[in-house]
Amino acid sequence: MSGLTDQHCEACNADAPKANDEEKRMLHKDIQDWEILSVDGEEQLRKTFKFRNFSQALAFTNKVGELAEAEDHHPAILLEYGKTTISWWTHAIGGLHKNDFIMAARTDSAYH
Repeated sequence: MSGLTDQHCEACNADAPKANDEEKRMLHKDIQDWEILSVDGEEQLRKTFKFRNFSQALAFTNKVGELAEAEDHHPAILLEYGKTTISWWTHAIGGLHKNDFIMAARTDSAYH
């Protein structure tokens, strides 16, 4: 796994800069299977994790919730039978920050 998993989120406010194209390209190399997409004009990272049943998907969802609470950075989570979809973006800036890439890498680690 990447060095992103060892990093911590920095406090963000509405004045924090969004990741520029070069930063996104470099950070995305470490989490290549995460999709970068625009939702309502805001860039987000999104990935769906598959499981055998609802119970496993719920347990993973709870792990991600614990990671989010520990860093005070929270995703959108869609829990369904056999899968959990996680979307990371920084609400305060309406787009992507390095924090989102850190949390995506940590989410991958929680899955493995």
